[in-house]
Amino acid sequence: MPRLSEARREERRRHILSSAWSCFSRNGFHATSMDDVIAATGMSSSAVYRYFRSKDDLIDAAADEGLTLIGDLFRRLLERRPAPSPSEVLEAMTAEARDRGEGQSYDLSRIAIQAWGEALRSPELEGRTRTFYLSMRDNLVVLARRWRDEGQVPPTADPAQIATVLMTLMPGLLVGRHLVEPVATEQLIGGLSSLASAFDDAAT
Repeated sequence: MPRLSEARREERRRHILSSAWSCFSRNGFHATSMDDVIAATGMSSSAVYRYFRSKDDLIDAAADEGLTLIGDLFRRLLERRPAPSPSEVLEAMTAEARDRGEGQSYDLSRIAIQAWGEALRSPELEGRTRTFYLSMRDNLVVLARRWRDEGQVPPTADPAQIATVLMTLMPGLLVGRHLVEPVATEQLIGGLSSLASAFDDAAT
């Protein structure tokens, strides 16, 4: 049998992953069996096990991918010149939470939610998740500094505090979409503005 090219091996690996993501999106990590994933791939069990030794390997890969999609959003925003405004960032966040998975057989935002719970069970995944979110917060601090330097937030604003708020909002947007109702940008901006006014009033 001829050896598979590197590109073909990667194609097969991604096919297995996307099949697993479809199963995980539909039934969750623990209600999905390895046999379910193998059936979804249309491949033989030996072929699948060549790439992933167990369902835990697939869960780890799915969790990493689900978390990465959140980080990719903020990296894209950080790369924009000029810097996107705070309202544009909130719009991008709500759009990501609202539209992720449209037209696909899987939704990585659902997998991201499951990954948070899985991180509480797996010390290794917990460590990777913490490292990921700390890195994401560092990127948001850079963005918040640009806002301060450009006069988009007050000169006394603390970039680390702004980054913490933005990082905390994203999980809430995903929970809203899947467990409550999608959050509109206008709701988010209006609520944050009202809270900011309340805090200003309390300080005076």
